[in-house]
This record gives sequence, structure tokens and C-alpha cells, in this order.
Amino acid sequence: MVKRRIISVCMIMTLAASMLAGCGGSKEKDAGNTTTDSTQTKDNGTAANTSDSKDNKPAGIDTSKKVELQFYMLGDAPKDLPVIQEEINKLAMADLNATVKFNFTTWTDWEQKYKLLLSSGQPIDLIFTADWTQYQSYAKKGAFLPLDDLLPKAAPKLNEFVPKDMWEAVKIDKKIYTVPATWKEYVTEGIAYREDLRKKYNLPKPESIATLEQYLDGIRKNEPNMLPLADNQGYHTDAIRQLTTKTVNSSGTVPYGLNIMYDNPRDVTSYWGSPQHLADLKMYKTWADKGYWPKNVLNVKDSGHDVFASGKAAAVLGSENPNRYNDSVIKIKSTHPDWELGYFPYPNAKGFAQPVHPIHNGFAIPRSSKNPERALAFYEKMVTDKKYNWLTQYGIEGKNFEVEDGKYYKMLGDAQSNGFPREGMQSWAWRNPEFMLFDKSFDAVLQMFSDFDKIAKPDIFQGFPEDWSPYQAEKAALLQVEKQYLYPLNVGLVSDVEGGLKLFMEKAKQAGLDKIQEEYKKQWLKYLDDIGQ
Repeated sequence: MVKRRIISVCMIMTLAASMLAGCGGSKEKDAGNTTTDSTQTKDNGTAANTSDSKDNKPAGIDTSKKVELQFYMLGDAPKDLPVIQEEINKLAMADLNATVKFNFTTWTDWEQKYKLLLSSGQPIDLIFTADWTQYQSYAKKGAFLPLDDLLPKAAPKLNEFVPKDMWEAVKIDKKIYTVPATWKEYVTEGIAYREDLRKKYNLPKPESIATLEQYLDGIRKNEPNMLPLADNQGYHTDAIRQLTTKTVNSSGTVPYGLNIMYDNPRDVTSYWGSPQHLADLKMYKTWADKGYWPKNVLNVKDSGHDVFASGKAAAVLGSENPNRYNDSVIKIKSTHPDWELGYFPYPNAKGFAQPVHPIHNGFAIPRSSKNPERALAFYEKMVTDKKYNWLTQYGIEGKNFEVEDGKYYKMLGDAQSNGFPREGMQSWAWRNPEFMLFDKSFDAVLQMFSDFDKIAKPDIFQGFPEDWSPYQAEKAALLQVEKQYLYPLNVGLVSDVEGGLKLFMEKAKQAGLDKIQEEYKKQWLKYLDDIGQ
């Protein structure tokens, strides 16, 4: 299969440096003065009458026919979405003769829903993409429209706004299929925990397996009505690999039970079935017996992040990158200002950090779109027009948020009463560094990013465009085997761990594990050849 070259190491690092300057330096200061902009929302916070339809109509496309755009997001919709959608549609009607319907998948079974959306043929005009939604593979399979010719015509401002290096980085087979987010960030994960409880009971900071267990044991002893660890579906397993190894994937493990370390990426082995895998599973059994998570953990629908942010658990391991940790800080501060959170980033254990690859957050136009030009023109507004951007990032000023000290975001009400919290639409993809507002607590995250810059290495994993066509049937079969035999092992529900692992490996091999691992390894090594690794 044809492989693409990703941007060179020097390009990535140059981009990383320039983008950090954008969010941590002058760009942040510029964003802090946005409340003086004459186009900012007025009176009741709506933006209905602030759009100059003459100046804002796109010149390159036909907008004579009114259309409704179908916009698909992952996750759950915020409570005030109808109000925000109404305000956006007032703007979009004046500017583009279009309305938009914001659709959400919920987080329950989102992967299956996402696959169905792209395979059913139903009309969709814009859909979220990311490395973790398999952007590369879907693009190679023709799920999205190429944007190369559309961008200069329908979204010239957006075309110029995104750096050329980033356009190059998201190309699949030399074509652009998604609009990348331009805010540079790190989504390497870490351990978030209740620092106030740690201090209260004189517990160690959870920065290793040993200190994590001591912290969780202390919580179990002193706070018997609180979950020591927030989890569902055994997501702590990926987090432990991040804490204890230098895995090449900075925000999860390598799929199909493979072992690939950053320092030696050509050495591809199997973690599943290894002595280390057995030792880890035995540790999880011990954790389950101690009551670190509930016995029905595999049936918990709320994400570990949400359980932790609601105050029901004392720590969370999986999914807690610096941004999501800050989201927890904001939510907990709004309801329990006397609580204090702590955070240990896995890069501090691994010795290096990887800034996100440009494909990490983006939006694509599916093949099923009936309005690709209008969709791209609308997305340009979301990114480059502050009225659209602030409405969909923060809500209505004066109702959902206010600007504090000229530059800081402040939630109005609390996490329960506020109908549109910061980035309440999972609006990561259309962040604009020139418009971004941060909670005061985010200064700590920006400092963390600055520290990461000192140990930064290029992300060589997320640019890998896996093609699972040769093993699609085996991949589906393996997933079912994982759910039936591995998930219970991950959360300590199998009394005979060694026997359970042996049974899982037998079933996995019957499902085609060897074929999958062999083909994946072949593609991976070819990819490393392409990028000069």
C-alpha cells in the first residue's frame, strides 16, 4: 500500500515551538483583549445582530439556495445546545444562507456509532476526526472528500490560517482529508488525584506503582465511602503501560497487544501473553480484591474522567491529559472550592514528552455530504470568526461565562447549573489560539507544556496510517475475544489469572491474532522506512 511521508523532525519541532509561543505568549495576550472587539456579543450575550452579511458572504461559492448542514460531534451534548445552535443559525443564515444541526453520538458505544455514520451513506456534512477515531484508515478507504481543491474556493481564509506544514502533515496519499486544529498542545496522560486528601492523611504523591498503591490504600482506609480509583472497562491498563514503559504511543498502548518502545521502534514484540503481561494482570487482581474499583466496573457507563470530576473517586489514571485534568479542576472548584487536585504527568516518568500530531483533532467532510462547499465555508467561520468561535467554545457571555481580568475564562454558576461549560461541545478541533480563553488555573497547564518542551521528542506513532483491510474480519473477531476474555482479567474478575491469560491467548490466536500482529508489524516497519526511522 502507498505510504505517505510525515513532516520531518525539524519541521515538527519548529511547529511545536511556534505554536506554543502562540498560546503561551503574545497570542494569549491578544486573546485576553478580545472583550473590546466591537463585534463581541452585546447586552444579553447573543450575537444575532453582530454579523455584517454583506462583508461576510463568501465570494467563491453559490449560497443562493438555503441549506441545513449536518454537523456530527462525539460525546454528549451540553444542556444549552439548543440556545447556542439558535444563535449560530442567526449568524449562519445572514452569512451563508444556511442553518446547522449539531448532532452528538454520546460516549456510549461511540466507536460503533461513528463507524455506522461513515458507512450508512446518510447525509453528513462535517464530522470530527482524530488519530484515535482512525482518521488515517478511514481516509484511505475513501470515507472523506479530498479538500485540496475546495479549500481555496470555499474557505480561503481557513486555507491561509492553517500552517502549510500542518496541511502536509494530515495528508493521506498526498491528499488533504481533514482540517487540523492549530493550537499546539500535549495530550500525554497522567495521574490526577485529590491532593487535599493526600495531605490530610499524609499519603505519598502517586508517581510510581508503589506510591500509587500506598495512596489508594490510604484512601480506602480513611475514606471508605469513596472510590479509590475511577475507571470503566479497565482503562487503567493503558495508563499503567504509560507509567512504567517508554511505549511509542504517548496517549495509549499499541494495538493488538504489541510492544513497541520509542527508543527502539523497530523491535516489535508481543506484550500479550508475556511474563510482564501476567505480572500486570496479577497486580490488577490484587487491586480488585482491595476494592480500588466497584465489582461492576465493566458495566459503568460514565467515563473515569467524569466520575473523578464529580468527586466520587480519589484518583483517575486513564484519559487524564493536561487539558482534561484542568477541566476537572474547573468543575470541582465550582462545586467544592475547598478541594485541591494534584497531577503527575507520565512524561515525567518516561523522560520525554510528545506534542500532538496535527491529525489529533480535526474535521472532515464525508463522502455523503450534500453541501461540501457550504460546510467548509461554515467551518471556516467556526475557526476564524470570533463570534462563531466564542459561542461554540464557551457559550453566551453573561449567561455561561464571563471574561475575568481582561483575559481569563470564568464559568458562571457551577458544573451542575452551567448549561454550556468551557469547550462543552468537545470543540477541540476548532480552537483558535488568537481567541482562546483559559481559566486562571490553566496557567499551571501552560507551565507544564513549557516544561514538556524541554524534553520534547517528535510523535512518530500518530502519523502511522494503519490499513486493516488485510485483517478486517480477524480484527472484529479479536475485539469480541478481548471483551469476553481479556476485559474481566483487566479488572480482576478472574480468580485463576494464569489460567485466564492462557485461555485468552488461545482464543485470540483462534481469532487471528498472529496474522494481525504480523501484518501490522510489516506495515509499521515500512512506515518507519518512509519517515527515515
